[in-house]
Amino acid sequence: AISGPRAVRGVEQESLTVRCRYDPGYESCVKWWCRGADWGSCRIVVKTTGSEKEVKKGRVSIRDNWKDRSFTVTMEKLRLDDSDTYWCGIERSGPDLGNRVKVTIDPAESISTSATSNANMLTAPVAPEGVHFSQLWRPGS
Repeated sequence: AISGPRAVRGVEQESLTVRCRYDPGYESCVKWWCRGADWGSCRIVVKTTGSEKEVKKGRVSIRDNWKDRSFTVTMEKLRLDDSDTYWCGIERSGPDLGNRVKVTIDPAESISTSATSNANMLTAPVAPEGVHFSQLWRPGS
């Protein structure tokens, strides 16, 4: 009922967007982004109000798109210690639905060697098909 990338990578000081899709019928449910490896005790970072209005908490925002049946979470000004296991989830009666996402943040200096790699990262699509900019070529890979 909910799906998203299994793992994403970001770069320190930049932004990272994660997109999770869901099945019809969950449009008006509250969507959330939770941090922590254990599903039962993860800490909710940000959640929607059950509408399509963007909600921002600190460096993290979430926005639901009912027509597209997907919601996006954007983490800004990334820090190395943002690396962790997260979950995108849907609140509902009965157990919530969730999809685990491993987030890895790389140090900024590892990509600052080439202006073109920076351009690639900024223009990389928020790929719904599970491709992420970590799969683009980077110096040293």
